Amino acid sequence: MAPRDPQESLDRTIAALSSGAEDALSKAAAEGLPDRGEVVDWVERCKRLVVEERDRSVLRSEIPALADRLRRLLGSLALRGETSPDAVALHFLEGLPEVRRRLAEDVEAAFEGDPAAKSFAEIVVAYPSIRAIAIYRIAHELHALGVPVLPRLMTEHAHDRTGIDIHPGAKIGRRFFIDHGTGVVIGETCEIGDNVRIYQGVTLGARSPRQGESLRGQKRHPTIEDDVTIYAGATILGGETVIGRGSVIGGNVWLMESVPPGSKVIVEPARHLVRQRGEPRQLQWDI
Repeated sequence: MAPRDPQESLDRTIAALSSGAEDALSKAAAEGLPDRGEVVDWVERCKRLVVEERDRSVLRSEIPALADRLRRLLGSLALRGETSPDAVALHFLEGLPEVRRRLAEDVEAAFEGDPAAKSFAEIVVAYPSIRAIAIYRIAHELHALGVPVLPRLMTEHAHDRTGIDIHPGAKIGRRFFIDHGTGVVIGETCEIGDNVRIYQGVTLGARSPRQGESLRGQKRHPTIEDDVTIYAGATILGGETVIGRGSVIGGNVWLMESVPPGSKVIVEPARHLVRQRGEPRQLQWDI
């Protein structure tokens, strides 16, 4: 291999990396790429203040600092229209008391719904679902204010830590409880009513069209009405799919159509084949 001029190679590499102004990575940089570590630190601090802190003197000093850090994070983004970081931060702070009220109800629902729970404190500090729901509710406030990128970074952080993937755009009602939680997926346009309980491995997702971009902005994920229970491993897909109030969806059910209120949907139980010692094996299952 012929020797090359190191400076020439360096200049060529820099020129290549700095070009491509129209590619997707350059467009992403132009839209603003907030520091992930800063976002994670901010949302964890916000969660602690909302969920755990009650001392007024601490809140009086911490909340302004929280708002100031949010303004700096927003300053790295291309906000829509005439929205200013100051206006977004103010609206967000005004929404925090309602976020706390919703989270308190979520903790109550967990305590009432899980016989393994020994105390409210255990739920707050040890339940991954409460951590994921808390971060979702904080991120949802920013998503509703039209903030790009930051809410997704927050809920992806919760996903990394808990295995629970809730898009910040989803609309989730009061007293929401996820039992266990690993593998739960809740899509962007999902609508969930009050007193809904879901278990691990549940997917509330969208169908996968060939041209997904054409559906951007449309409702693609199911609606779950009040008082529904969805057991482990169930998959419910589609923006027109509605699970009626008070329904129970069994484990491993696959649904792409609506069910009326009060429905019970289960997978047909497997049939057991009992064979006595010495009998010939049956090569065909009776299904």
